[in-house]
Amino acid sequence: MSMFTFKVSKNKTHKKLLDANHRILQGEPWTVPWTAETILQVMFLWIASFWLVGSWIVPFIAHAAGVNKEALTYRGQALYSLLTDVVEGLTGIVILHRCLARFKPLPAHWFSFTLKGSWHIDVGLGCLLFPFVNCLSQINLKLLPLPNPVSASSVERSIMARDPVAMALYAIVVSVCAPIWEEIIFRGFLLPSLTRYMPVWCSVAMSSLAFAVVHFNLQRLLPLVFLGVVMGAVFVRSRNLLASMLLHSLWNGFVFLDLMK
Repeated sequence: MSMFTFKVSKNKTHKKLLDANHRILQGEPWTVPWTAETILQVMFLWIASFWLVGSWIVPFIAHAAGVNKEALTYRGQALYSLLTDVVEGLTGIVILHRCLARFKPLPAHWFSFTLKGSWHIDVGLGCLLFPFVNCLSQINLKLLPLPNPVSASSVERSIMARDPVAMALYAIVVSVCAPIWEEIIFRGFLLPSLTRYMPVWCSVAMSSLAFAVVHFNLQRLLPLVFLGVVMGAVFVRSRNLLASMLLHSLWNGFVFLDLMK
């Protein structure tokens, strides 16, 4: 091999390393075939459907069937919450599917799930930030204290009653269902869609803010924004929804276990 060939090969290798570092630090934008109109349409319908299903449709069906949620046992209320969450999530998936149907087949890296790659390391590093998220929760509560007195939620009541079946059902809601639905819409759809109009890092920040705001809880705004940034960064690096879902699930599980103390 001549010296010239060696230098060319070395320069190509160096360029590839620089490109890889750029992808890791900056993130490559997604190919987005839809406009802001579709982004707003999906997000509005998704939020509206969760409110409509959870606050009106499911309660109406339950009332028509003679079911009073407040009169149910701890296990009955937990099952009611699980069924409501599943119906809400599936409705959101149907909306997303219908709104994006005309753009299929979608470009590469959209709604990708894979066990391959080193994303496990990113998830592990994200878990190391959980104490900081918890610290932000305490700061947020000091800035915006909870109203006094605070009524215990159905989850907290079932934990205080030490009902194992109810706690298991609630664990499925918070550690399985919620991460799936929320990651599909915020990291799977919103974050990549925003890269059509802004840099990837800005898309991570904006999708994280939206993620926090739609929880409608000012006492948890700061930790949710930061958590959204962490999950967004993991997703951008891996292009894998499974990574952000797992990290989201681990955080929710961490919070749930903390409630059980």
